[in-house]
Amino acid sequence: MNSQNDKTIYMMGIGGIAMGTLAAMLKEKGYRVTGSDQNLYPPMSTHLENLRIPMFQGYRAENLQAAAPDLVVIGNVIRRDNPEAVYVLEHGLAYVSMPQAIERFFLPIHRSMVVAGTHGKSTTSSLLAWILDCAKMEPSAFIGAFVKNWHSSYRLGLGEYIVIEGDEYDTAFFDKGPKFLHYRPSLGIITSIEYDHADIFPDYNAVLAAFRRFVNLFSADSHLIVNADDANCLALAKECKGAVIAYGESARADWRLVELKHHPGEIRFKYLDPHSRQHEMTTKLAGRHNLSNTMAVIAAASVVGLSPEQIQKGLLTFNGVSRRQDIIGESNGILVIDDFAHHPTAVQETILALKNHFPDRRLIAAFEPRTNSSRRRVFQDAYAEAFDYADCACIKQPPGLESISQSERLDTRKLVEAIRQKKQEAYYFENTQLLLEFLTGYCQAGDLVLCMSNGSFDGLPSKLFDAIRGTG
Repeated sequence: MNSQNDKTIYMMGIGGIAMGTLAAMLKEKGYRVTGSDQNLYPPMSTHLENLRIPMFQGYRAENLQAAAPDLVVIGNVIRRDNPEAVYVLEHGLAYVSMPQAIERFFLPIHRSMVVAGTHGKSTTSSLLAWILDCAKMEPSAFIGAFVKNWHSSYRLGLGEYIVIEGDEYDTAFFDKGPKFLHYRPSLGIITSIEYDHADIFPDYNAVLAAFRRFVNLFSADSHLIVNADDANCLALAKECKGAVIAYGESARADWRLVELKHHPGEIRFKYLDPHSRQHEMTTKLAGRHNLSNTMAVIAAASVVGLSPEQIQKGLLTFNGVSRRQDIIGESNGILVIDDFAHHPTAVQETILALKNHFPDRRLIAAFEPRTNSSRRRVFQDAYAEAFDYADCACIKQPPGLESISQSERLDTRKLVEAIRQKKQEAYYFENTQLLLEFLTGYCQAGDLVLCMSNGSFDGLPSKLFDAIRGTG
């Protein structure tokens, strides 16, 4: 342990992916780290246990008294009336938010590359960090998901850059601004801007205002990379003081995708660089949305001097991100895939991607609308369109609907009926057990079952796989 780091940092909400990732990074830097959470569960709890980071189950003032921390990092799940938060405030303990901690401990020694946008942040930031890693640039990284190549959600490198997944969600109970406002971008990516997070953004204009604040962070010597196929991104980019680079299929793109061909297990594509030179590459990532993410990464990696050959090497060796088209396994000809998709656009793009990637399979989409936004009626009509490419849609009633007023609540039975009116198979399920029993009897050889939820889905993907191979 470095003597100058011989201090204790206490993490409130340590079990979340972002807070747990920061805890691991601080531990690796030599700090004593401890923390608490209401619910601690794998894989993060296991990861922290392996790092010998002690954790308290539940929030109590006594936890802080025992830890005697030099600094408290307060996660955005913590409310002001949390007993530990009350203790921190009443006793004058030093505290920061998670983004402030990243800013304090990592940005003074790195230039930040911040990946923002409604969709694709985890995949894009992970792919960019991995390509820089393969090119021996030794980046650091802070990702909101586990990167399979590293078996971790972070990396501490000695290089110039840190890649950060930049979230527009609020920071803490004492800072309701977006997290990405703390990350001092020298290079940034905006993949897309759509309405999301209905619990904190009342309308689309509020979302747009958050991204406008992000764009206004860029200095004259910085680079902002935006999706040319998203009119909202292009419009905001005009306000940027730095160099703006656009990517996509649009004629307005500096890095322009001009041709793609789907093959089983891969996509081969051609693109033009800003000098109108054509390049050809191959990716194992499925779907047009991931191809868009890849174009963003190509542009970013090129800005820092990587060649197409270096980018292609990293692209072909990238194993993806956990819960992003994550293959659980195949048994008796039935393939089970787990995915984090929850926004209607992400659901639709994920289904289409896998339909193209596995063209000979019947695709069964099992969906649990679990987020604060997805459980609201604001997406009722959009979800009815999101399953167009599925051969069968299975919609599970989400938990926690009682916390949302009847007038704002998503009607899952009505959603199933709307899908059926389009002459598609669709089924409603009151709970995960009923859905599991249905899928176990319904699936047959040649099927692909896509399970989509931003929560655990009560373990459905692994339980289904165990059931079809006869071990459940």
